[in-house]
Amino acid sequence: MPIRGNATLRAALTPARTGVAALAVAAAVLMTTLGGWDPGGPGRPDRPRPVRQAHGPERDIPLAPGCDEKNPARSLQHPSAEDGPAVRAIARSGKIVIGVDQNTYHWGYRDPASKQLQGFDIELARTLVKEIFGADFTVEFKAVATNDRIDALKGHDIDMVVRTMTIDCRRQSEVAFSTAYFGAQQKILAGKETPVGSAGDLRGKKVCAAEESTGSKWVKEHLPGARLVQVPNQLDCLVRLQLGEAVAVVTDDTLAAAQAAQDPTVQVKRYPEDSAVEPYGVAMRKEDTDLVARVNQVLDTYRDGGGWEAARKRWLAKDGLAVTEPPAAQYASKD
Repeated sequence: MPIRGNATLRAALTPARTGVAALAVAAAVLMTTLGGWDPGGPGRPDRPRPVRQAHGPERDIPLAPGCDEKNPARSLQHPSAEDGPAVRAIARSGKIVIGVDQNTYHWGYRDPASKQLQGFDIELARTLVKEIFGADFTVEFKAVATNDRIDALKGHDIDMVVRTMTIDCRRQSEVAFSTAYFGAQQKILAGKETPVGSAGDLRGKKVCAAEESTGSKWVKEHLPGARLVQVPNQLDCLVRLQLGEAVAVVTDDTLAAAQAAQDPTVQVKRYPEDSAVEPYGVAMRKEDTDLVARVNQVLDTYRDGGGWEAARKRWLAKDGLAVTEPPAAQYASKD
């Protein structure tokens, strides 16, 4: 049986790292419940936190042993309803901390009218908490920059990441992933009048991507001669584009479409048309195997029970994304 908590559900958003501030949503701490505002509720007992080591964007990270680079989305933990040490520790603490985005329209953003965090990832995160810990369990949403997601997990600042995070073999050497819940592709975002039909169109020009993102890796591998500009948060690239400090942005089609929906002067370019599908997964600490198994169980039900499709229609249907159904769950062999 899953553990159920008794504290009031709260979503608190605090910035983990700041980037270019021109268009970024101001960070604030807000307490909410699924039914409305709640400024009260119990606090979370302090838990020991290891010292975190800062790093730059050029870390040499080895591939996870046995990981298939052509198909990295096999989760090591098969779904389970059993609660283990990680789930019980979170339950005892009275709160789970989830790393999210606060600036990506339709995925993780603050609605200007309700002041609530909303989006596809936010809805998924709330579903995970409800199904594993109960509808009344306390959850803190903590904004983490693209290049800080893994450090925040390993440093115990957060318990999981639900933030358009691509599963790949290098990341799997540092954190554990759930099965995939979405599939993205690399795309280029640029001004409507900016011609981008080939890699040559960007030779010698400034192209922006977030540090430690798959977009940054893609620029290095597929845009020879482009001048890579790296920023902590992906939204910072849109700011660079608007300020004329970059001519294009390379990012997931999911994020590019969300930014194009916000800024009518930019568009998602057709090039590249054949980039590989990049699976999104929920990231957790490698040692929290029981939490990974519980998340996988919830995701199985979420895909098959209609929750995924309802969330897609609510948040993503107007973005013109190619994905219209959830990716099938894949698991590593138990042998």
